Amino acid sequence: MITVSIVTFHTDLNELTQCLKALESRSISVIFIIDNSKDEAIRRFCFSKTNVEYIPQKNIGYGAAHNIAIRKSIALNADYHLVLNSDVYFSPDVINEIENYMNLHPDVGQLIPNTIYPNDDIQYVVRLLPTPMILIFRRFLPKSWFQKQNDRFLLKDWKHDSILNVPFHMGCFMFFRNCSLEKTGGFDETFFMYMEDVDLTRRIHKSAKTIFWPKVTIVHNHKRESYKNRRLLKIHIKSAISYFNKWGWFFDKERSEWNREVLQDICSSAKSSVSR
Repeated sequence: MITVSIVTFHTDLNELTQCLKALESRSISVIFIIDNSKDEAIRRFCFSKTNVEYIPQKNIGYGAAHNIAIRKSIALNADYHLVLNSDVYFSPDVINEIENYMNLHPDVGQLIPNTIYPNDDIQYVVRLLPTPMILIFRRFLPKSWFQKQNDRFLLKDWKHDSILNVPFHMGCFMFFRNCSLEKTGGFDETFFMYMEDVDLTRRIHKSAKTIFWPKVTIVHNHKRESYKNRRLLKIHIKSAISYFNKWGWFFDKERSEWNREVLQDICSSAKSSVSR
């Protein structure tokens, strides 16, 4: 059994409709839509759907809203839970293929598939664990000043054509094994929005594999709102401060070890491909 949660905030109904079409899988028992805007149009839209449970909330934040659905999913004894952004869409058979892979690999606690933009450009949804400097450079300095460091952080030199166990997954599509969510307790609700995805993935990575799986592809119409909206930028900065306060600013042994392992795995995969 699979459950899904989507957090909305005055979300465009055409976008939401496209997203829900991708979830037409018999394996999905219920789709929780947690509406942080209490939008009447979204409420009416959800009540017209047979397998959608509408949950109105004050704006409690991204992770906290998803946690409501995660607790419901665990109570239903679902095997898996998908945290999904409304601006994501894909072929309906993607869910079935991911479920089959997870069933065959019980050591995998979390998965994200290959992800592209609507124009087919690759989206770098798995990355190295961030340092404070790389986040500052990416946000506030010209790209030409730190292109090499940024490419390394985004794993741009990797073709994204092989399975990779990596502790940084973006939050647009997070397919979880529920026993891993139970062990970690879900999202840390001290993060209102941003960085909660990195935080949860690295906590799951401690006891299970967190896999990039390129066998299927999804489309994410990523708008990068915090680059356009000052209020969201402030929220992003606050979340980054909370993240580094929690995990370490300049001394994060786990970050150093795991980033080194990711780069070694990519190097080994590249050598293996050349030798074939």
